[in-house]
Formats: sequence, structure tokens, C-alpha cells
Amino acid sequence: MNTLFERPQDRPLAERLRPNRLNQVVGQDHLIGPDGSLGRMLAAGRLSSVILWGPPGCGKTTIARLLAEGTDLHFEPLSAVFSGVADLRKVFDAAAKRKEAGRGTLLFVDEIHRFNRAQQDGFLPYVENGTVVLVGATTENPSFELNGALLSRCQVLVLKRLDDAALDILIERAQAELGRKLPLNDESRAALKAMADGDGRYFLNLVEALSILPSEPALDAAGLAKVVQQRAPAYDKDREGHYNLISALHKSLRGSDTDAALYWMARMLEGGEDPAYICRRLTRFAVEDIGLADPNAAVQALAAWDIFERLGSPEGELALAQLVVYLGTAPKSNAAYVAYKAARKSAKETGSLMPPMHILNAPTKMMKDLGYNAGYQYDHDTPEGFSGQNYFPDGMNRRRFYDPPERGFEREIRKRLDYWDRLRAKRNPD
Repeated sequence: MNTLFERPQDRPLAERLRPNRLNQVVGQDHLIGPDGSLGRMLAAGRLSSVILWGPPGCGKTTIARLLAEGTDLHFEPLSAVFSGVADLRKVFDAAAKRKEAGRGTLLFVDEIHRFNRAQQDGFLPYVENGTVVLVGATTENPSFELNGALLSRCQVLVLKRLDDAALDILIERAQAELGRKLPLNDESRAALKAMADGDGRYFLNLVEALSILPSEPALDAAGLAKVVQQRAPAYDKDREGHYNLISALHKSLRGSDTDAALYWMARMLEGGEDPAYICRRLTRFAVEDIGLADPNAAVQALAAWDIFERLGSPEGELALAQLVVYLGTAPKSNAAYVAYKAARKSAKETGSLMPPMHILNAPTKMMKDLGYNAGYQYDHDTPEGFSGQNYFPDGMNRRRFYDPPERGFEREIRKRLDYWDRLRAKRNPD
């Protein structure tokens, strides 16, 4: 038995391998190493309130417990899922008495984002006066889920999902604890790490499922899949993971990296994202980032959306994949998008300027007498089908909002604009 992790043998493997010292925590050297935030705090013997933000199974609870032990603080664990105001009041009262007796309290709040704004405000006086050192753990982006007052009093520390090197260490520790090798070859070992998706706790649960098998013969990837069940990728459709992945999809398309875009879309679909949301975002991309560089992009987006609604999943997903390929390989332009933003800004700045009189209709005699429609030139009656008249408000200088690049179909549009600019200058030399 590995003496570093002394736990009763009837406890789950993940619990038996829970580190006893901070330097046994894997995958978070950027925080617990000598140059890390937590490493420096422990070296100075002074721990400040922190928010540990990271994915499931990366060691948040373990780190909090070991911080308390490393600073001789009383460890008070609390779950925001099962606790309310009454529970918090008891904890703060006990911590105040403990402080009077000369000992501090580390209050660990798991899933701290589950507390509402008013409950979060309740922490403030006790954190400020040192009654508790708050260590909150969350899988959600603190800037979205925690109020500004609490964040201003805590340092946010970002924990990483466990990489392959960290998971390899856990395998070696597990085999030492079990006293034998696991039935894995290089292929199945890599597949097992992929199944864990960076979650150390889940990874050790998978290892424990394998521990009942003999060490030989070694499983291949197919054999491993029969023994353990792969979970769906971590993905919260209404939280930060949702926005991270759609951002990755959008920016991959903008960067014309079709393969990366296909990967991120597949990640979203595998995570259970609503395909209609993806259709809507891809359609937006077609008009925002491709626009008139390829006018067919919007047509393709609407067609793929329609095909998916008709076929459903999984057949309709091929239409989305085809659309991603089309959008990724299309010429890119945000000229129309930029033009509209500039036009909106100008419209706000100029207020309620009237259109020039010559382009106003005059359905009544009074309006004609006032000069409505006077001097209007019907463009179709000119030789070039272009009168060159001014259509901006009187007193407002002509503005160029739309400036298409020399890419895709907009190369042709630019030629047309240049042609009309020349005619306009010819008809209005002053």
C-alpha cells in the first residue's frame, strides 16, 4: 500500500488517493508551486480569501482542505446547494467565538455561485473583519455569477482541467495503491484519459471500475469501451461553456479554419446544444462575417436551417456540417456590418434632419407649392440610369459608410461604386 495516501481500504479509490499534502495535488503547479499565488501565501503564512474557479474534478475541495491544514485554520465546509441563511449565521457565530479564542476559520463554500446576490452580500462583513477566510469553489465564471462586492474582496484563482501528464500520475498512484497493474495498453490508456475529459475524480472512478479485472490480457480501446461507459462532454447550455464554444466556432469560421469549426460544432452537438441555436448563429455569421463577399452564404445558411428542420437529427446534422464547410471556405468581409454600425452612429449624431426636398413625394398641391419633389430627376430617364443627385440631408456632408474590400463578389461591387462616384463627380463638379 502507498503510505502517502493512508485511507481505509473500503473507501472509494478517489477518496483513498486524496492528497495529504499540497505538493501531492496534480495539475495545478501554476497555483501551488513556489511562484504560484497559493504557494506564496503559504510561504508567508498568511492566507487571503480566494475563489477557486475550475472544472469538476480538478482539486478545488482538496486544495481548500489542505490550505486550512497548512495555515492551522479550522476547516468549515459548506455546500451552497444544501445551505441557507440560517446555516451561514451558525457558521459565522461559531467563527466569531473561535476568533475570540485565538483561532481563525477557513470557510469553504462549494458551488458558491448557487448563493443568490443577497446571500453573497452576507459574507462581506465577516470577510472584511477577518472572522473567516473565505475559499469559494465554483465551476462557473465568477464574473457572471458572483457580485462585484464579493469579488473585490477575493482573489480569483483559475484551476486547470487535468492534462495527460497529471492523469498519468494518477494512474501510477492508483496502481501503487492497488498493488498491481491495470489491464491497459498504450491505446486503451490514451482512450481512458480521453474519457475522463480532465476530471480527476471521474478518472479515478473509471480506474476503480477496471481494478476488478485481471492485469492480463490488456484491453484495447474497444474492450475498454465495453467495460466503462463514456460520459458526454461537459457542457452547460445556459452557462459559460455554452458561450465559450459558440465563440470558438464563430472565430474559427472567421479565421477560415474549417476543420476547427467542424470540431467545435461537433462538440456543441455532442454536448446536447439545440441545433436551432447553431443554425441561428451560423446564419448570423453568414451576414456578419461574409456578407456581400459571397451573397450566396446567407442563402446556404437558410437552406441548411430548413433542411435540418425537415430531416431532424442525426440526418440533418450533415446539412449543418456542409454549411460550416461552405462558410469556412468562403471569402470574408464585414464591410456591410461596419457600414451599418457607422450609419447608426451618424444617425444618432445628426438627430432629426429632414431629407432634401427634391426626394420628397408631393401628393397634395400645398406640398408642391412648398417645393416638395421640385427638381427631382428620375434616374431611369438618364443615359446611364444614374442622376448623381444628393440624397443626404441638406447641411450634412456626404459620408462613405460602405467600403467593400477587394475580395470575393465585393470586388465587383467596388467597381460599381467607383463607377457611380466618377459619374457623381462629373455631374457635380463643385
